[in-house]
Amino acid sequence: MLRVLLAAQASAAQLSGLLLLPPIQPFCLGPSKWGDRPPGGGPHAGPAQGLQRLLEQARSPGELVRWLGQNPTKVRAHHYPVALRRLGQLLGSRPRPPPVEQTSLQDLSQLIIRNCPSFDIHTIHVCLHLAVLLGFPSDAPLVCALERERRFRLPLKPPPPLQPVLRGGQRLEAALSCPHFLRHPQQHLIRSLAEARPEELTPHVMVRLAQHLARHRLREPQLLEAIAHFLVVQEAQLSSKVVQKLVLPFGRLNYFPLEQQFMPCLERILAREAGAAPLATVNILMSLCQLRCLPSRALQFVFSPGFISHISGTPHAPIVRRYLSLLDTAVELELPGYQGPRLPRRQKVPIFPQPLITDRARCKYSHKDIVAEGLRQLLGEEKYRQDLTVPPGYCTDFLLCVSSSGAVLPVRTQDPFLPYPPRSCPQGQAASQPTTQDPAQRVVLMLQERWHFCRDSRVLLGSRALRERHLGLLGYQLLPLPFEELESQRGLHQLKSYLRQKLQALGLRWGPEGG
Repeated sequence: MLRVLLAAQASAAQLSGLLLLPPIQPFCLGPSKWGDRPPGGGPHAGPAQGLQRLLEQARSPGELVRWLGQNPTKVRAHHYPVALRRLGQLLGSRPRPPPVEQTSLQDLSQLIIRNCPSFDIHTIHVCLHLAVLLGFPSDAPLVCALERERRFRLPLKPPPPLQPVLRGGQRLEAALSCPHFLRHPQQHLIRSLAEARPEELTPHVMVRLAQHLARHRLREPQLLEAIAHFLVVQEAQLSSKVVQKLVLPFGRLNYFPLEQQFMPCLERILAREAGAAPLATVNILMSLCQLRCLPSRALQFVFSPGFISHISGTPHAPIVRRYLSLLDTAVELELPGYQGPRLPRRQKVPIFPQPLITDRARCKYSHKDIVAEGLRQLLGEEKYRQDLTVPPGYCTDFLLCVSSSGAVLPVRTQDPFLPYPPRSCPQGQAASQPTTQDPAQRVVLMLQERWHFCRDSRVLLGSRALRERHLGLLGYQLLPLPFEELESQRGLHQLKSYLRQKLQALGLRWGPEGG
């Protein structure tokens, strides 16, 4: 603010504005070092008030200087702003004072410079403000003295805390907490990782790194490869409860590492610890399922009657059953050569019976509502279903039933579900080429929101890629609606045109001509 004031040019209008300011009263909350008292009280109130009236009624700059110089025992700090204000009133209509008054200005400046060390901070601010408005340049002795006193009274900044010397592992943990990490992860973590010695990379540090990457959808190959290498090197010291956390980002971020011993290492850990930590075992298999890498030996163990009986009645039994149901679906659709046990039908539960947690949390940012309104106006409410869960438990965004000729049919007149297991293959065989005897085709419109992808990437998160992959294998025709295309539509009218083009590109018809 001070620089702005110093840059301002004094003008007649600015100086005349001083006339509108009320007279300055003594600026003190209690007795000052000179013995001031509030107006109207104390033994010094009368003389101080009398000098203020004399200054306010002075008829020339010389008279102001005389009143201040001849009454040293009565002058208080607040009298100097009064004198500067009166000076502005006297010079308001006289832009260039005569030489005599120039001398008076210099004398007044010297008085203020000599006494400003005793001013309080408020008086210094007022004098500095008035001096700038009177036209004193920024390098004038008066302005420099007042500015120096102002800076002297500023509170001292505390010294910066001493930064401890961090080792590589500690630096990595500190980088994980850095607010700039999301914008520049490589600048913070990859450097810290490279500087760390092997003994400094503890399981705790690497688990924090893995959780951070998964939580923020950061698909950083160098960091993920470092986690994979750590897992392989530390295999003998890691329990399955730690391994499940280290493996989590690979499935979530849909990233299979280049480390050649990654899968053999995990298979050995599963074989060693599968019975000790059932939930951790299933969590590891869930991550591998998203990567399409399910070891048969581990599947045979978790589908065995003993394992299923062991987890029944435990606190985590509901989530384990849901994960086992998903693993059984993956075996059905993606593992044609699997010959081991399967999850009994009575143990199966819907996999994802409702929209995922991230979608529910970000529903106010989703395009689902406006797409639903566009479909309602375009097709009619009876020709699509929203958030319908289809066997074996996948929630669809929007589902259409289409005849063999491409006409969009009312959903209520059709069975919206395709059979599961697919009729094209018996139990235990893959459905890589599903065919059904039902002539009606099911089209699923898949919203691909921004948070369905890895950050700054076009790679779908593992759970999203798994759902789309399985729905396709079940026989549903998928129509992706990417967020970039949805965000480019301005208003409902453009969105309806966009949806019409998408549906017509599939050969779909509706309305009177569509039946």
